[in-house]
Amino acid sequence: MKKLLLFFAVVLFSLSAAAQKFDQLAKTPPMGWNSWNKFHCDVSEALIMKAADAMISSGMKDAGYEYIVIDDCWQVSRDENGEIVCDPERFPNGMKYVADYVHSKGLKFGIYSSAGTVTCQRRPGGFGHEYQDARTYARYGVDYLKYDWCGSTTQDAKSSYTNMSNALHAAGRPIVFSICEWGSNKPWEWAGTVGHLWRTTGDISDNWNSMIDIFEKQKDLSRYAGPGRWNDPDMLEVGNGGMTTEEYRTHFSLWCMLASPLMAGNDLENMTPETKSILLNKEMIAIDQDTLGRQATCYRDNADYQIWVKTLSNNEKAICLLNKSDEKKSVLVDFELLAGIRTFGRGFGGMMPAPPAGGAGMPGMPGIPGTPAVPGMGATAGQRPQGAGTPGATNPPSAQQRPRMPAPLTLKDYTVRDIWEHKDLTLKETSVYVDMLPHSVKVYRFVRK
Repeated sequence: MKKLLLFFAVVLFSLSAAAQKFDQLAKTPPMGWNSWNKFHCDVSEALIMKAADAMISSGMKDAGYEYIVIDDCWQVSRDENGEIVCDPERFPNGMKYVADYVHSKGLKFGIYSSAGTVTCQRRPGGFGHEYQDARTYARYGVDYLKYDWCGSTTQDAKSSYTNMSNALHAAGRPIVFSICEWGSNKPWEWAGTVGHLWRTTGDISDNWNSMIDIFEKQKDLSRYAGPGRWNDPDMLEVGNGGMTTEEYRTHFSLWCMLASPLMAGNDLENMTPETKSILLNKEMIAIDQDTLGRQATCYRDNADYQIWVKTLSNNEKAICLLNKSDEKKSVLVDFELLAGIRTFGRGFGGMMPAPPAGGAGMPGMPGIPGTPAVPGMGATAGQRPQGAGTPGATNPPSAQQRPRMPAPLTLKDYTVRDIWEHKDLTLKETSVYVDMLPHSVKVYRFVRK
């Protein structure tokens, strides 16, 4: 009997230690606006309400943006009962009033706290008040919680975020849980069952080097992303003035290729036509929001020139050519070869396209001259495959037993669309030279005919 009771106690403990998140949220990467990148601590009731108005008048709501998120500095203390207190001067009507206003516009409301004792700006954090704060956020009408890692000292990240995830679930209001512990504890390995998105690096800055460095760090994380669980390379800097229009276009394109959350961080009331043209590119947004939920993988890495591939639903794909260099490039693009690529999240599979006639193999493509052999991709020339004809060995499956590979895709299966020029390509030749400005991208969608 004692052993049975001990067994049930262990089971109950295991269940209580496991995270409980709202599984039906964030099936595509969340889209919205966050106050931090532009306004930092200068937040107020008036600012948030104007941001909600501008999200509608600018056309951003129609493009898919829906969350209005207040970052740090809205809170000032806790009362005698431990309840979080918002700044009475900046939010004179209280946080529920702001949330109700945002909701009245058909938008969703987000808020910020930290897993430690204090936030990054030394405001009261959530440590020790997780369930109390979760109930408060539910009363406010919060739809999205960004949870930072400042003030955490010796806490265990997975346990801390699991605790808050469970608190949100217990409060009963579906809230998207954004984990912001800067990638310090490899959240991609454990956060998929705890939250809906997780930061993979430290904070972004409004400059090319910061943005492209963060992008490079996403290269090996594609297998962890999918509906309801997203790698988050941080909020967008588009429109804040530290990069050129071309660099902002690249920034936005790369985030969309990564299936990243798209949280604008600019002044929505005062956007230039160039900023609007980037943030409101519905064709680029559609690539980010594709329901298959695949993050792009790097197909070719040639130092300052890369090709990224994002698998889309309906057997379509997005191809992004990236010129990271400070110089203009003219690159030869083989659209027939790109049409034949099949990706399966972690890498490539299916029929591998042949290299162009007389051309070198693509880096990382097994079985092409000039690239190393890959285990499991076939025997070396002159070497008998293991098990073939060997007494006692298992013979390979017959042709009837082998799974049928899908037919190879060719360029005739697709219409190729230039996502930034908003037009279909007319290709007289399958290989063409494409001119690329410094720090620029070309994004093509291969649309099934």
